[in-house]
Amino acid sequence: MKCFHFTTSGSGGGGDDEEQEGPVSRKLSWARSLSVASTNLDSRRSEFDTESRRDWADSSELFQDFLTQGRANDLRVFTFSELKSATRGFSRGLMIGEGGFGSVYRGRVKLPDCGSGLDVAIKQLNRNGFQARPLTVYQGHKEWINEVNFLGVVKHENLVKLVGYCADDDERGIQRLLVYELMPNKSLEDHLLNRTASPLPWITRLKIAQDAARGLAYLHEQMEFQLIFRDFKTSNILLDEDFNAKLSDFGLARQGPAAGLGHVSTSVVGTVGYAAPEYVHTGRLTAKSDVWSFGVVLYELITGRRVLERNLPRGEQKLLEWVRPYVSDPKKFHLILDQRLQGQNCMKSAQKLASLANKCLMKHPRSRPKMSEVTQMLGCIIADECQTENVHQEPVGSESGKTTNSNRKKGFDFREMVLRNRSIGKLDWRNWTPSLVRT
Repeated sequence: MKCFHFTTSGSGGGGDDEEQEGPVSRKLSWARSLSVASTNLDSRRSEFDTESRRDWADSSELFQDFLTQGRANDLRVFTFSELKSATRGFSRGLMIGEGGFGSVYRGRVKLPDCGSGLDVAIKQLNRNGFQARPLTVYQGHKEWINEVNFLGVVKHENLVKLVGYCADDDERGIQRLLVYELMPNKSLEDHLLNRTASPLPWITRLKIAQDAARGLAYLHEQMEFQLIFRDFKTSNILLDEDFNAKLSDFGLARQGPAAGLGHVSTSVVGTVGYAAPEYVHTGRLTAKSDVWSFGVVLYELITGRRVLERNLPRGEQKLLEWVRPYVSDPKKFHLILDQRLQGQNCMKSAQKLASLANKCLMKHPRSRPKMSEVTQMLGCIIADECQTENVHQEPVGSESGKTTNSNRKKGFDFREMVLRNRSIGKLDWRNWTPSLVRT
């Protein structure tokens, strides 16, 4: 699903708008960019202004200055030739993803502490369409530098790891690439929308939601500075070989409001269907905007449908509008449950998850829970689901199973009596003598 990027009339403008154009500061340093915990990014202007967009030679020089003054300790700087070799010349056979700002390739790079090499995902900024789409490539550069800024200092088990980057400017043109750890099981979106592959089990969906919630809780509440993800969606939730979830694509991430302020005024960016309504209408960004997006993803997990389906009838195209009448009626709830989950006995658990999603989708941002609270509630749902699974998976031949069966045989079997007396068309109470009745 494509991202949108537009400025609202009620965004409140001011000097803290990250998309506002202004003079370029040539005194940027990597040390400054990595000390976001002690500086206020709200006062930082866009790294590129209108003039720099017209003159790429000037912007390339600025990028090089920005990168050569220092870098994060554990990020490796790759050459373009290294990454070209790792992807076999950026072969389409190794392409694993494609977005508005570039393509993602699978590759293998050599690292000093990894003798056999490391499988990675290499994201290349699209530079071919600069003449035709200058604003797109300009925004791509901003996202590239945002990723290096934040992933260079942010470390968490539920955030994708940035291995290194490439920033080469030569006769071949501008080369901007990012190198991530490889996530073999692709994205959550791939699994929800792939109707040919085996569906994700319900308990796996719950654990993926919990992992994603932990990642957002870390960004919102556990760092020295608050970070708002701003583009939370199923395609940005990647899965490793054990289906552990990690958040990816921090190109649109934004530092939260400074102390004493309730929100950040900024241009509206994100993906249609996932952005919180108050953010779309006013441009006021808070961490609760991510909570809204999380609620949307929970309904995608329940229904197995994307947030917007243009091919469906008009009343069913928007996910949140389609599920609304069914969620309030327990008798109809099964109509929105992903059909591929049939037989997994997850109806009660899915209703609890829908209730949590509704809390995240409250109209007023202050009424929505924090992501740490969401994580706890998900933990309770998972614990109940695991307990239910253990009960249903009890061996038939166990001692307790034998006892239960024997008790049932001794007790009053109403169905057996009906079948036995069906020939006479009515129940013959006089011929029934109970040997044992359980009370």
